[in-house]
Amino acid sequence: QVQLVESGGGLVQPGGSLRLSCAASGRIFSDNVMGWYRQAPGKQRELVARITWGAITNYADSVKGRFTISRDNARNTMYLQMNSLKPEDTAIYYCNVFRMGNDYWGQGTQVTVSS
Repeated sequence: QVQLVESGGGLVQPGGSLRLSCAASGRIFSDNVMGWYRQAPGKQRELVARITWGAITNYADSVKGRFTISRDNARNTMYLQMNSLKPEDTAIYYCNVFRMGNDYWGQGTQVTVSS
């Protein structure tokens, strides 16, 4: 089993920054892909960014240039630095690990961007 715990969400004003963390534990093996997804009210869950074991990254067009994903393999931890936040970034952000056809999800952390 794999357990994922997100932290770092909260309320921030437009233009502000937040840093999300995802701590993984359990049967974590190498060569996995970790990612951040988000789901806004009334919308489908969407990919925000993901990063391979070797640190190859890709981003949704809506966050390019504003968000940065990173990981620390030794600590089984992933991060999402979010800058220049906009109201449309408001959502529940979920941590995901994918390996060998298996998907694992955290419980999510709320990010609210509002003045």
